[in-house]
Amino acid sequence: MKVKELVYAALLTALALMIPLVFGTYLRIYIPPFSATLASHLPVFLSMLISPFAAIFVGFGSALGFFLVTGPVIGARAAIHILVGGTGALLIKKGYSFKLALLLVLPIHAIGEALIVLPFGFSLADAGIIVGVGTALHHVADAFLAVAVYELLKAASFDLKQEGIPKQISN
Repeated sequence: MKVKELVYAALLTALALMIPLVFGTYLRIYIPPFSATLASHLPVFLSMLISPFAAIFVGFGSALGFFLVTGPVIGARAAIHILVGGTGALLIKKGYSFKLALLLVLPIHAIGEALIVLPFGFSLADAGIIVGVGTALHHVADAFLAVAVYELLKAASFDLKQEGIPKQISN
């Protein structure tokens, strides 16, 4: 791992922790049994551009932050960010565009969060419809935000993109 990768991963992990710890009360939408914290996926999504290790590291930070603030159910849901980020980063490493990788990990994200709440007593309907569909909508909103931030960073000549990745498969 390069120092640059480690620094970017650390900065995005700090942001992943700050969102629930500092901004959670301002950014949280809570419609029982569903909750969503706006922009909470942004650090994980951006870390996918750096490396699989960075994405997994940031995913752990996200899960820790939510576990500390909101407890085990939402903390477990946030742990799915580890899988989502790692998978997205591997897709980008294989040459998929950032946008396509975000689209391809959406089902993993929504289904993963729906399944992870079942052991906590959620009904199949609440898990699938409320958590699964809610997560998918939240994923889409944060994906648009992540793409916008990434484009702004690129315009400022600050590119997070993984080094040595093949030509993009699709935009």
